[in-house]
Amino acid sequence: MQFNQMDIAELKPELERLHSTSFGWALSCCRRDASDAEEVLQTVYLKILEGKARFRGESSLKTWLFAVIRKTAATEYRRKLLRGLHLLPEFDEPKERIAPEESPTETFERSELQNHFQSALKNLPKRQREALHLVFYEDLSLREAADVMGVSIGSARQHYDRGKKRLRESLEQEIAYGIRWRGKENPGIVS
Repeated sequence: MQFNQMDIAELKPELERLHSTSFGWALSCCRRDASDAEEVLQTVYLKILEGKARFRGESSLKTWLFAVIRKTAATEYRRKLLRGLHLLPEFDEPKERIAPEESPTETFERSELQNHFQSALKNLPKRQREALHLVFYEDLSLREAADVMGVSIGSARQHYDRGKKRLRESLEQEIAYGIRWRGKENPGIVS
């Protein structure tokens, strides 16, 4: 499906359908800064509606849209740096909601596990983090992720495989450290 100025009415429902996943990807590209992600997404929508970004049907609409979001986020980030704003946005942890059937201990353990996972994910190199996000959270194939990232399929596969390996190692190390630390902290504790 290819869109031009006459097809805006046809494009709008597709953009609306992809909005929540597009925002999730924009968040990832903007290092979890919601206001930057909103700005990037608005800029992307304007580019599309003004015809500055055109879908040519060489990939799926979602893959093309994610590539436009990624490139726009990178451009906006460079602009901020050039303006002298050398501050990196802080990583906002998602707000936890306690399910009524969960005990406080279960909620704490779940939040600790999520914190370990988010921390490990945040510490991955950018390309590895992008590849994992696109495949796991956005349900793209490696081919589509490669198109979004602007790299070859082999490179995307390598980033994906290395990212999974580093994430697994990081989580195993953090969890093992946490268990050893708790044991030392409370040597008299009975399990």
